[in-house]
Amino acid sequence: MAKGVYISKTLAIATVVLTVSALGGIIVMVTLYQMQIAKQPPLPLPTLRPTTPIPTGLPPTLRLPDNLIPDSYEVNLKTHLYAELPNATEQVYIFEGNSTVRFKCVKDTWTIFLHALDLSIDKIIVTHTNTRENIAVERYTLHNDSHFFEIVLKKQLVGNGDYYDLFTKFSGELLDDLTGLYTSQYTEVTDGEEKKRFLVASQMQATEARKVFPCFDEPAMKAVFNITIIHRPKTHALSNAKLDNERYVDENMWIASTFAPTPIMSTYLLAFTVNAFKSETGKHDNKDIQIWGRPEAVDAGHAKYAQSITGKILSFYEKTFKMKYPLNKLDQIALPDFSAGAMENWGLTMYRESALLYKDNVSSSSDKEWVAIVVAHELAHQWFGNLVTMNWWNNLWLSEGFATYISYLGVDNIEPTWNIRDMFVLKEMHPVMEMDSLNTSHPLSLKESEVETTYDILQLFDSITYSKGAAVLRMLSAYIGEEKFIEGLVCYLENYKYKTADTTDLWKCMQKTTFEDVESIMATWTDQAGYPVISINTTTGEIVQEQFLLNRAEDTGLEWQIPIIYTQSDFTETKKTLLKEKGPVSKPVFEVTNDVWLLVNINCNGYYRVNYDEQNWNRLINQLESNYQTIPLINRGQLIDDAFNLARAKYINVTLALSTTKYLINETEYVPWESALNNLGYFILMFDRSEVYGPMQKYLRKQVGQLYNYFQEYNDNATVPLNLSDQYNQINAISVACSNGVEVCLDMAKKLFKEWRNGTDRIPPNLKSTIYCNAIAAGNEDDWEFAWKKYEESRVASEQDVLRYALSCTKIIWLLNRYLEYTLDPNKIRKMDVVSTINYIARNVAGQALAWDFIRAQWNYISQLYGGGIMSYGSLINDVTERFNTDFELQQLKQFKSEHDEDSLGPTSQALDQAIERTEANIKWVKENKQTVLNWFREQTQVH
Repeated sequence: MAKGVYISKTLAIATVVLTVSALGGIIVMVTLYQMQIAKQPPLPLPTLRPTTPIPTGLPPTLRLPDNLIPDSYEVNLKTHLYAELPNATEQVYIFEGNSTVRFKCVKDTWTIFLHALDLSIDKIIVTHTNTRENIAVERYTLHNDSHFFEIVLKKQLVGNGDYYDLFTKFSGELLDDLTGLYTSQYTEVTDGEEKKRFLVASQMQATEARKVFPCFDEPAMKAVFNITIIHRPKTHALSNAKLDNERYVDENMWIASTFAPTPIMSTYLLAFTVNAFKSETGKHDNKDIQIWGRPEAVDAGHAKYAQSITGKILSFYEKTFKMKYPLNKLDQIALPDFSAGAMENWGLTMYRESALLYKDNVSSSSDKEWVAIVVAHELAHQWFGNLVTMNWWNNLWLSEGFATYISYLGVDNIEPTWNIRDMFVLKEMHPVMEMDSLNTSHPLSLKESEVETTYDILQLFDSITYSKGAAVLRMLSAYIGEEKFIEGLVCYLENYKYKTADTTDLWKCMQKTTFEDVESIMATWTDQAGYPVISINTTTGEIVQEQFLLNRAEDTGLEWQIPIIYTQSDFTETKKTLLKEKGPVSKPVFEVTNDVWLLVNINCNGYYRVNYDEQNWNRLINQLESNYQTIPLINRGQLIDDAFNLARAKYINVTLALSTTKYLINETEYVPWESALNNLGYFILMFDRSEVYGPMQKYLRKQVGQLYNYFQEYNDNATVPLNLSDQYNQINAISVACSNGVEVCLDMAKKLFKEWRNGTDRIPPNLKSTIYCNAIAAGNEDDWEFAWKKYEESRVASEQDVLRYALSCTKIIWLLNRYLEYTLDPNKIRKMDVVSTINYIARNVAGQALAWDFIRAQWNYISQLYGGGIMSYGSLINDVTERFNTDFELQQLKQFKSEHDEDSLGPTSQALDQAIERTEANIKWVKENKQTVLNWFREQTQVH
């Protein structure tokens, strides 16, 4: 029981008497006061003007407030790095500078919010642009968590549209983390001796400009930039705009390079570099076009191919978009260290060396194609992304999806014999459809509120944004016609040039060129995740759509407006229709007669899968086996890809899907073979650790036999065909034959590799990757060490990439473990190559478990080193875990997730969720299909 409080009776009575007396006194005083007020009323108090309190705290979201609009910047940067280190001098890894940003005040504020990160701010001055009045600063704070740079003023800025100037003096550290302003190094042979060389480069996308100078670092906060870079003698500086003047300062100790004002542009497109590179020069429309690279590479002609195609691609885009390239110069630079494949900085595009440099007789055809695709991608960005920019990162697909799709048009124009458009389905659509069939996928266009943090933004740089974005544009173009599609693009560019736009702005422009309700159709493809499968009963004509998910549960209820292009056996014509209903559709969409097969989604233009009744599937398979050329090339690949994925999702039997590969024994074209190998690759991942793998290898040896013989003469003579798709299929023939134990193939590979070791290199560049890989897989430690030595000696990035992949093919466990350890040493494996090297090792069945153990053990180191801004970092989890199909592996994934918080996982958190979902689907699929698959492969390889 709780304790009480007790007082005496006497004390209580005294208290009551005193209280009554006090109340009586108060009543008398109040009465007298009221009498005096009545006689002499007081004067009223003066009216006080209301004041706005100085706000405290950060904005409610991680977005900048809309009270200030940047107009222009004056940025002066001084990099202390030496390009060539003088004797007994230590390198100086710092930069310093000052910036003046002019902004318009449109709403009253006491506080200036902009971005800054990892900078030391030494001085701040705020002045009224016109009156030059100095606005005193109360305090300023750098918020590391939110990246906000908060400046609280002693006087309120009135939102009447006046302009103010914010001057800041700052300094920062030059790191080698490949983000913001960073340092890179390479070696140069001088007088037979290798010497280290250094350079400064930048990577601002997505949120790294704030690491270089205080700025309004959001894509819609466009401004004009006036840049001056102060750098050491014997170096030159490049930036977005053309060099205006160059002068010596401080007794010739430094060079100041001042550049012309840029167009109005976003901060993420800014670029700076200081280096001692050389350039391959050219002209386009009287504008300077230069390809920069290491002097050794430029002197050897490695920049000539990129130079030869840049002007042609620009001309094609200018003609197509009816709009000239907006700047008066274009520099493209090949960097030894670069986190992305390339970056579209306006007027100064930056690339990995392997994406810009090409060496005849060393680089392969796929290397050449890669250079063309990447250059065309970055040049497309000069219009899509740079000229017209997305309002916010939630619509990143408007930049990356467009650049991906348009790049295929650009390359097809300059290299028409490549038939690059046929490759789109293999390179973009099939891979992204697998990703987009997971519950953990995301829409192309998200809500702004769903994308705030840097990690949120970085996770959008994925195949959905790039490849699905491109695929839905391709679908729309095929449906409304390419001419109308291009008209819509011209309208979009003209209406929003030097501005920002969102997805609905694009559809409104498209709608003006066609009678179709484009916005209603396309919103179903951009605003919701995933894609549909349409199921067709050719007997009744009934058609139904639902979301396609590999891990099927209840119908999600989502529906799409599906542009459909189809044909029938007689192939007299192709027809179009638009499926709007979820179904089942009561009125037959397709007219089908007996013994006639139906083929829907001609040339795979639609971003959806097609399932038929079993009778139509069998008719199509019989057609493939009797006369496969009746079915269009791309659709042969599509039928295989659809069938395998429909089987994984349990729409059709797995044996039906496998039956689509039987006709390949006669097929010699690349598209269907590549489609089949990609899908059989899933079977290899699921079964290469089980008894299914033996019969499967036997089946693959049987199927590839004729294809290998088709290229036998080329293989024996170590030559390659003229046609690009044949060149790629020759690689497939060798890879499948050798990896599945075809003796004649292994003998050929080991012979060519041995000749190379002995000083005679007859291996064509196209075949180096597969020959090296298969020879090293069948070889010993000496073979591996020889290839490693060649990797260290190589001066060509594409050759290094081939060797780096081939080294991952060994079956010797301790070599793979040591190779993983090499990724922790930047002197052995460059930082930009760490992620792909680990992924290569994980693809090797002997290395997969090693790679998984390695990234778990080294996660803290890897995430600190690469997590900040390297976009490929998210693929680590995806690639290393793609074989997972056991309950134990699923538990390991879940445990890994529980051991790491959001900061530690960074941009890999979404990939980890996808890996868990995929592993759950794999476990279920293997349990349900293993015996059936084993029996089918055994039956196919029995001798009758």
